[in-house]
Amino acid sequence: MLVAEHRRKWWVLTAMGGVMGVILLDETVVGVALPTMRHDLAMSEATSHWVINAYLLVFAGLAAAGGKMGDLVGHKVTMLGAVLLFGLSSLACGFAVDGTSLIIARIVQGVGAALIFPISLAMVSIAFPPEERGMALGIYSAAGTFFLALGPFVGGLMIDVLSWRWIFWINPFIAAAIGFMVLAAWRDPERDAPPGRMDWPGLVTLVAGLSMVVFALMEGPELGWSNPVILGLLIGGFAVMAVFTLVETRIKPPLIDIVMFRSGSFTVSNLVIFTAQFNQMAVVIFGALYLQDVLGMSPLMTGVALLVAVGAVPITAVPTGRLTDRWGAKKVALTGLLMATVAQLWLGIASGWQSYVVMIPALTAWGMANAAMFVAPRHIITAALPIAKHGQASGIMMTMQQLGATLGVAIMALFYTITGSYGSAFFVTSVVTFVVLALTVFFVRSDG
Repeated sequence: MLVAEHRRKWWVLTAMGGVMGVILLDETVVGVALPTMRHDLAMSEATSHWVINAYLLVFAGLAAAGGKMGDLVGHKVTMLGAVLLFGLSSLACGFAVDGTSLIIARIVQGVGAALIFPISLAMVSIAFPPEERGMALGIYSAAGTFFLALGPFVGGLMIDVLSWRWIFWINPFIAAAIGFMVLAAWRDPERDAPPGRMDWPGLVTLVAGLSMVVFALMEGPELGWSNPVILGLLIGGFAVMAVFTLVETRIKPPLIDIVMFRSGSFTVSNLVIFTAQFNQMAVVIFGALYLQDVLGMSPLMTGVALLVAVGAVPITAVPTGRLTDRWGAKKVALTGLLMATVAQLWLGIASGWQSYVVMIPALTAWGMANAAMFVAPRHIITAALPIAKHGQASGIMMTMQQLGATLGVAIMALFYTITGSYGSAFFVTSVVTFVVLALTVFFVRSDG
């Protein structure tokens, strides 16, 4: 099947919004389903956190490689292979018989997601000219986050009516539709230079360093911070990350071009994306746990309650993209960061009152701010780089986004363990968001 030239970019945008959406769906659905999965598979609370973090950790560690892989072997081949892997591993998640098999399947699923996410962003950026890119990224975010908005409700409905296993079994059907659209509409752009090779030393040291640090943060509260294993992992992880930085300055071409981070706008824009995902984990994971564990809501009612927050995301994404084109990405990013800071602070205070009604204004404000924290920094980064580097830049953005999720869950779990209060997760998120807001004021250049 051939797609007319003037329609190709819209097919690409639809496919990439859909593929991002199925990944976001898994994030919100798993958050709602976690207590049920923990019970059915007889997992401890600490083990159940790895259902989320194993996926996010692999995602974070391999996202940069995913972006690079698209630049090296072509976006079409990489995307089709990744979609197939994601679909098959989702089936395996649904058929898991215990916590171990579920976590292993989630690791494989994370590999597929790590390839899909950066490639999808690069393909949207390549398909649309610069003057339409903000609008396209807004639609891309809206299409993807439509699934995010439905996630809590659909997850709760499936758990109450069918089984938590169906939250994974629906993925292969969506993956098949995405694969068909990519085959029909996408053509890889002409290369200006040879594609180069994969930076394997950089990939190994990045994954090893991140894994050690995140594992230590996740298990520290359980084993004790003075435990030699935890101390060794922390020290070793940071040492390996230092080696990674050294490796990247010497290998050509590097997995992550460290030179890019000399730009304050590039570095801080990536921190904004990190913060946006940190915020998202606070709402869709710890918010969902709070509503069920403290307020006693069912999974279905939790999904309905979170629609106040995530339901605003797809509605605001397209207008946010248009405002980014018109007003400039820095102003939009600052607005989103300010709203999110206040919203998370409010949630922290409201959680002590144990009233969902008091939480509604903060959840709504956060939902309206979410798109700004994703669309605006992506626009800044892609506008500053040539097309040849969009794959690598997308990989870096996705790495930072998933680090926001992985470290966010680990850090919030740490504060929850210490304080015994879900409010601490919202308070620490508010502080992180405010710090990045200040950095954006001083280090991101005005634009538009």
